Amino acid sequence: MWAVEPEEGQPVTREIGNRTFFVADVEPLDVDGVRTVEVGTAAWLVAFVALLPFYGRLEDSGNQWWLWTCLAGFGLGLLGLEFCRRRRKARAEGREPAV
Repeated sequence: MWAVEPEEGQPVTREIGNRTFFVADVEPLDVDGVRTVEVGTAAWLVAFVALLPFYGRLEDSGNQWWLWTCLAGFGLGLLGLEFCRRRRKARAEGREPAV
């Protein structure tokens, strides 16, 4: 079998079984998750505020739970945000957070 060196800037290929995988040298993204949880929490809050004017219609159609689902998503997002911030702080201090 011939070994071919990858060209500069090209991803490395790995063959496992009958499948070929490409491994690119990229930097990891948002590893602490704080920004991701912030965006998700904000989205739940926006959805809650957007549904408030339709409270009467939601109540009449039996879909009032949509409103409370958005509020629960926002509340759980705040809890998750606190968890992610504590984890980021613990990692910055060089210790693993207690789970």
